[in-house]
Amino acid sequence: MTQEAAAILKQALALPPDERADLAESLILSLDPADAAALEAAWAKEIARRIEDLDAGRVQPISEEEFLKRLRKATE
Repeated sequence: MTQEAAAILKQALALPPDERADLAESLILSLDPADAAALEAAWAKEIARRIEDLDAGRVQPISEEEFLKRLRKATE
């Protein structure tokens, strides 16, 4: 990794999580623009499936606080 790329990475890591996710998505999509439409379609399908699961009661949502608690426990 070049010094320029390392500096950009350091700045990116200082961003809030939602901004880092947006940046990561943009970078991934920039690698092969031909796959962008397929990726967007796959995400749309996954989002629709998750909404259907919620609406049907097959899954129960949890709070961000509970999610972070579980994530910390799983990564210990």
